[in-house]
Amino acid sequence: MTSEDPLVQRAREAALQAYAPYSGFSVGCAVESVDGEVAVGANMENACYRLGVCAELAALTAAQQAFGIKAIKRIAVAGGHVGGDGHLAGGSLVTSCGGCRQSILEAAQAGGRDIEVISSNGDGTETLAIPISDLIPYGFGPANLKDAG
Repeated sequence: MTSEDPLVQRAREAALQAYAPYSGFSVGCAVESVDGEVAVGANMENACYRLGVCAELAALTAAQQAFGIKAIKRIAVAGGHVGGDGHLAGGSLVTSCGGCRQSILEAAQAGGRDIEVISSNGDGTETLAIPISDLIPYGFGPANLKDAG
C-alpha cells in the first residue's frame, strides 16, 4: 500500500520527470506552503557530475518563485528507479543530502518554523517524517549571522 499523503504522491510523480541518465536514480521533491500551495522539482544530472541539481534544490527554487521560501511548511522527497511500467520503484528511504539539508534549514530559519521533511521510498510504501532541526542539528544559517557587521 502506498502513502496516503498527497505531498509524498506529488514527490513520487515529480521523480518521474527527473533527468537521471547516468545514475538511473530519479528523485522528486514536493514543497508545501503554509497555505497549501505545492511546488515540485526533480533531480537533473549532467555529464560533468558535479553540475547536477538535486530535486530539493529544484523544488525550493520553484517554491521561492511560487510563494516564497518563508512560507514553506513541509517537504517530501522520494526516489528510486523508473520501472518498465513507468512507475517509480524502490524499497529504500530517500533522505536529503547535506547540501539540501542546509538549503532546507535556510528556508526554515527564514520562515521561522521547523520544516517537516518527509522521506519516502520509491514504492511509496514507507515514509519517515523528521523536522529539519533533527536532520541538521547545530546547523549554520541566517540566524547565526545576527552578529555580522
